[in-house]
Amino acid sequence: MALDTWLLFLLTSIGISLTPGPNGLLALTHGALHGGRKTLFTIVGSLIGFVLIIALCLFGIGALVQSSITWLVVLKWIGGLYLAWLGIRLWRSPPVAVDVGDAPVSASGHALFRQGFLTAATNPKCLLFFSALLPQFIDPDRSLAVQFAIVATTYTITEFVTEYAIASAAARVRPWLARVGRRFNQVCGGIFVAVGLALPLRSA
Repeated sequence: MALDTWLLFLLTSIGISLTPGPNGLLALTHGALHGGRKTLFTIVGSLIGFVLIIALCLFGIGALVQSSITWLVVLKWIGGLYLAWLGIRLWRSPPVAVDVGDAPVSASGHALFRQGFLTAATNPKCLLFFSALLPQFIDPDRSLAVQFAIVATTYTITEFVTEYAIASAAARVRPWLARVGRRFNQVCGGIFVAVGLALPLRSA
């Protein structure tokens, strides 16, 4: 993966990690309930689920591209339009609400890990999202295994830092999201639309 492509993927990963989603919401909830340190079980489970999804998407796309390079161009445009559509939906969505009033205050590390893993690995929207995103960064002339290692490592590091920060600061983040959540969604949605439209044009 070329350096400029990696830097663009890094910035995209940071934007994705900051966007409200099921795993970020789970980290926020568990952080409020159990504290940042214990929520590490949740976060590690989420990251393993994400790596599994990335592997399925990347190697599946790689096999398709090997049959015809035209598929990569098609996937880039379909993926870009899908990202833009997600951005529009995020722009129009209400702020995230977190209610921990009826949730149990005690849970084992194994239970937290399982919740994090299943939230990431069984989310069909996550599979669709990475299927749309990853073709924008694939170089068919380079090793797919190396690109997988770079993509998975980059994304998991940014996701870990973001989720742990959210979990550790849960008491402060929850009221902030309630106050400015709608504007935050609009900013993140605008970024998604821009990325979705710009990436296919960049590699056209």
